[in-house]
Formats: sequence, structure tokens, C-alpha cells
Amino acid sequence: MKNYGRSFVAFQKNQKSKIFLQLITGFWTKLLQISVSPVLIYLRRKKDRLEKISSELAQATQQFSERVLDATNSWKLVVNEESRLSGLPQSAKEAARATAIEKLGEEEGSKSWIFTLHAPSLVPALQYLDDDELRKEIWTASDALGSEKPYDNQSLIATILQLRQEKAELLGKSDFSEVALSRRMAKSGERADTFISELRDQTAPFFERENQELESYKAEKTGKNSDLLQPWEVGYWSEKLKKERYDFDEEDLRPYFPIHSVLQGMFALVTKVFGLRIVERSILFEGEVHAHGEENSQAIEVWHPEVRFYDLFDSEGGQLLGSFYADWHPRSSKRAGAWMNYLKTGEPLKNGERSPHLGLICGNLTAPTPGKPALLTHYEVETIFHEFGHLLHHLCGEVPHRSLNGVNVAWDFVELPSQIMENWCWERESLDLFAKHHESNDPIPNELFAKMIRAKNFMAGNAMMRQLAFSKLDLVMHRSLAQNLPQDLESSLQNVLHDYLPKRKTKPRTIALRFSHLFGSPMGYATAYYSYKWAEVLDADAFTRFQKEGVMNPATGRSFRKSILSQGNSRPPEELFKEFMGRPPQSTALLEAKWIVPNYPITPF
Repeated sequence: MKNYGRSFVAFQKNQKSKIFLQLITGFWTKLLQISVSPVLIYLRRKKDRLEKISSELAQATQQFSERVLDATNSWKLVVNEESRLSGLPQSAKEAARATAIEKLGEEEGSKSWIFTLHAPSLVPALQYLDDDELRKEIWTASDALGSEKPYDNQSLIATILQLRQEKAELLGKSDFSEVALSRRMAKSGERADTFISELRDQTAPFFERENQELESYKAEKTGKNSDLLQPWEVGYWSEKLKKERYDFDEEDLRPYFPIHSVLQGMFALVTKVFGLRIVERSILFEGEVHAHGEENSQAIEVWHPEVRFYDLFDSEGGQLLGSFYADWHPRSSKRAGAWMNYLKTGEPLKNGERSPHLGLICGNLTAPTPGKPALLTHYEVETIFHEFGHLLHHLCGEVPHRSLNGVNVAWDFVELPSQIMENWCWERESLDLFAKHHESNDPIPNELFAKMIRAKNFMAGNAMMRQLAFSKLDLVMHRSLAQNLPQDLESSLQNVLHDYLPKRKTKPRTIALRFSHLFGSPMGYATAYYSYKWAEVLDADAFTRFQKEGVMNPATGRSFRKSILSQGNSRPPEELFKEFMGRPPQSTALLEAKWIVPNYPITPF
């Protein structure tokens, strides 16, 4: 009975505890339902609005991109008098004639030349045409892109900026840069702005001197007083000054860069340096097989007969790492510029391996003409190497988690693999792999190579300041103007960029209304255009190791592949860079490469 009595008392206490606990639980449940309900409703509405913003941004940015493309494709200039083409290189004349035949038909086109706003047509026209009025007409059309109905993008930009600002505020941030940059190396818009501002200060003396020299040069050659240049005169007189100062013309290089040789040489380079092997496959277009590359390879269906398809293997183990499409020449259906897309990211398989990655690399490069292959400018060669660096970053990724693999890294780090590839376009040893004359197969003569190197940094101050202006415009629009949109966006931007823009007799518009990097996709490079310069500092520093150990050194290349290309976002980018270089990044390499200046401490590093 003794034990039973104790058990009964314990039982009674336990029952009372249960009843008390139920009462307390019920009370708090009711209280929580009353107090939490509005919070849950608010959070649900917030989530719904964020989803709505994402949808609206997708629609607005798609429309922006389409307007830029449509505006570019809608403009053409027909020239019927060959005398107006004085100064234009033969390659550009042939391309203009081919465009005329394509657009006007064989009979009318064979007597005309057509210029468009696509880079392979626009750039040589502004650089070489002696006809000042013709250059003015082409430049004016280019400057107006995105500003005239039915392609006016001003209201779309306002919409996109407002949506991004609203998204930032819903996430508890002051502006969109705090959303976009929190997981990037810069961490904040303020730090990115400081980086750009300091680079501007260091660039300004070279920038101003270059423009004064150009104005003086034109005055000397025309016998007139020195004055500001018109914007359509800059490329023309720059080209003349470069030729006179260095006895160098970019067109002298073009015969050494047939696109097939550039691609094969680039593939040979990455085989030697990074331990990769690239094999071309046959293609299938509209039911017809076009044989390319290795015999008996299974044909891959493509969307245009110019598109090519390749497999990329590890040259040591033979593993298929991935495959990629390549589409290099302009068409009316393609957007402007050059880019890389990661179409599919591989994932781990049960056997311990992983499925292959799939990518796409695109450009709008000089097209072939009747009787001649596509002969590229050196800048176009750099473009191929740049985009291929992005592609290698994707295809060489070894991170098990797809969301952390390849190019899914901080955007101020993502340009390191692409921009470092451009360095091999300037080294004699690597150039000899792909710079082959399209007729004789000879490499670039030593004398021409020496001229090319001497002219490398010609107008580097203007090139640098142009990119810094784009970066500043981006940060200003998203950090301040988005919170209080001005009625006249262009005037506000001109005021903000006063110290970044060259002084010209006619003031060019800013790039805002056609800036697809910022407004052509929901995220894009919004608040992150500074990434190009940030990564250029990193790539200039990283390439010093190749220069020290050998630009074609396989051990250095394998180290870069292991530490950078294969790691994706599996570790902080600062750690990956330090693993490759053995130290944190140093900020002086870029400026020393451009101008051989004293050490200049740039804050982020």
C-alpha cells in the first residue's frame, strides 16, 4: 500500500500538471494567433510583392533588350558613290558591299554599300572614313539608340529602377547596391564607388593629356587653331595619330587573324596550358548534316548553319568535362555584343563522376566575305578569348552543388577568368599558335609585333575612363537617382559624370538608354559594372605569376585551373586568389601595366 499510495499521489500531481499545461498552452496559442496573424499576413504580402516585382522586372528588362535590338536592326545607311568611301579599308568595303547585296538583292546591292550600327560595320566607318559628314551621320544614329520612338527606353529605365529600389526596401536595404553587392567582393555600393573614384583620380592626368594631344594633332594637320573635337572625329584622328606615332595600323594585323586559325590556336593554347582537349562535332541543320571536326562524330542539331559544336575533355584522364555551342557572326535576330551562357550545369553521378556541363559562346564579329574568310581585328580576337575564359570557368567547374559551380561566383570575381585570357593575345609565344596569315600561314612579322606592343597603351586613359564612366553611371542610377527619379534623366547623368566624360564640341548622350548590361535582364550588371575594373586589377596581378613562371607553363596553368576555374563559389574568392598567388591581391599591377606609375594604393586591396 505504501508504494501504491505514493504512486497514486504522483499520478494525481501528474494529472494536475497536464491540465495546467493544457490551459497554459491553449492560452498562449490563442495569444499567438491574435498577435502573429498580422505579422504572417504582412510577410505573405511582402513575399507576394517580391514575386510580382521579379515578374515585372523580367518583362521590363526583356522589353528594354528588344528595343535596343530592334533600334539597331532598323537603321541602315546606303551609299551609292564609291568616292565617299575614301580611307575605308578594303575589308570594310567588302563587308559593306556584302551587306548591301543581302539587304537589297544582287542587282541593286552590287552597286551599293550599306553601313549598319553593328560593331563590325560601325567601328571601321568611324575610324577610317575620310568623309566627315558620313561619319557624323553614322555616329548620330548610334548616339540616338534607345532615345527615339518607338524604341525610346527612358520610361522603361524609370520602371526598372523603381522596381529594383522597391525590392531593396522590402528586403530592408537602403538601395539596390546593398542587395546586389552583399555577397560580392566589394560588399557594398559605397566601397565600389570608392574604388571607381580612386581609379578615376589616378587616370585623370593621362586622360586629359591624351585629349589635348589629339586636339593639337588635328589642329596641326588641318592648319586650324586647336579646339574641341566632334565625337565623330575622335576615332578618325586617333587612328591617324597612332599610325603616325607608331607606324602602326590595326588593319595590318587583320590578315593574321582568320577566325578558324584563331579558334584552333586558342584550343591548342588551353590544351597546353590548362590540360584540356577540344574536339569539334558535326552539326545538323534543317535535316542536313554538315561534317566538321572528327569523322563519324554524332551530329548535333543547331539553329543556324554557322553555329559550331565542341566537346571539351580533360587531356590527362580523358573525362568529358562539357560541351559548347559557338555562334560568332552578326544576324538581325541576335542581340549586339558578345556573351557566354551556361545552358546546363553538370551534377554528381552515382559512380563518383559527374554529368558534363553545357555552354554557349556568342559574338557579333566580322563575317566572311565572298572569297575571303572572316578576318578579325585584334580587339575581336581579345573578345573571343574573353568569352572563352567565361566558358572555361563553367566547363571546368568541379563543385558538387550546381548553384555554387562555375560562373556562379561573386560578379566582381567572375571577370577574372575571362579577362586574364586576354593577356595571351599580347604574348609572342602564344600569338604564334593562332596568329597565322590567311594566305601564307606565316606568323606576325617581328617588326609588326613590335609596333603592336608599342601602340598597346595608346589612348589607354580614354579607354579606362570610358569604363569608369559606365561604372559610375551604374552606381549613381541605382544608389541615388532610383530613390528620387529626375524628370530629365540624361541631364542629371551628364552633371554627375562631368569629371568622367571627355569634353567634345557636341555633347554625346550617355550610354544609359542602350545599356543592356544594366537593363537587359532582371539582375544583369546592375550596380556591378565596376566588376570589370575590379577583376582587371585581379587579372593583371594574377598574370604576373604566368609572366614569372612562363606564359605557356602547364604547371602554372594547372594551378590556375585547380585554384580558380574548378572551384566556383565553393570558397570565398579572396581565399581562391590567395591560393593561386600565395598572397592577397595587390592593386598596382594594372596601373603599372598601363602607365608604369608609382605604387598607388587602391582602397579595396
